[in-house]
Amino acid sequence: MSEHGKAHGGIGHNVEGLTVTVEARLFNSLTGFAPPGRARQEVRLPAGSTVGDLMRVLGLPEREVFLVMRNGRDVTRSLHGPVNTEAVLDHGDVVAFSGPVPYSWGYGAPVV
Repeated sequence: MSEHGKAHGGIGHNVEGLTVTVEARLFNSLTGFAPPGRARQEVRLPAGSTVGDLMRVLGLPEREVFLVMRNGRDVTRSLHGPVNTEAVLDHGDVVAFSGPVPYSWGYGAPVV
């Protein structure tokens, strides 16, 4: 767990032992990191866990993650930039991870 997740590391003294449940969704090339049929799954983490902690639990290598959306909002730092692994997760968050998005020349748009 990250430094933020420690009870004395910045989120409060009374969270030790508490957990949050988030929904993780994997898209594009990242679905290969999920067990068959589990591209969407609920994950329980210690309170104060971060996007990076969730990536480690899911076995997602940072170099393979191109986009992270938390509750529909982009938490990547920049286009093709590193993922903000320090974004702290809250109970009930929906976190979507995507690898590179394939481009469809026939439709002239990314395929999602």
